[in-house]
Amino acid sequence: MKKDLRIIKTEESLRKALLTLLQTKPLETITISELCRLAKINRGTFYLHYKDVHGVFRHYFEVIVKDLRKAYEKPYLKTNFRIDNITPDMVEIFVHVKKYQEFYQIVFDEKIPMTYYYLVFDTIRTFMSESLNSNMETGEDFDFLISFHANAILGIIIEWHKRDYITPIKEMNERLIKFVSL
Repeated sequence: MKKDLRIIKTEESLRKALLTLLQTKPLETITISELCRLAKINRGTFYLHYKDVHGVFRHYFEVIVKDLRKAYEKPYLKTNFRIDNITPDMVEIFVHVKKYQEFYQIVFDEKIPMTYYYLVFDTIRTFMSESLNSNMETGEDFDFLISFHANAILGIIIEWHKRDYITPIKEMNERLIKFVSL
């Protein structure tokens, strides 16, 4: 069943307003009034969809995580989880980051607290943990390994962010595959 266009427009307006406000202040200090004012919706409409500002953030973050999971898993599913068979044209993670660039610009902004970075880090780390071969021994080494790889991916994305995302996605994909195979 398709979502009502009014709901889609309300969610989009709130998302844009939230992203705008997050560029200048932490989530905890954003009020429903200023969010509604910037989104050009009334408080009654807000309360039909959300309980608080955190609800708007949670909803948007869930949408991003769902898309990130698809982007992360796609090359693994295509190759039956054989990393050596992944080619640059299968990588979707940079397409995802570009699609949600406004969000990632906030996450990786040096003036913003690391809270959002850790949300993304923990998400990627969870994907990795779930997708790695179940035969692999878990424990301290496993935890360090997946943290290392999650930070490696985020490090590449951060460098891309520092360069204002101007490097073509195709080139970023090639770079990632090159680094993974070192």
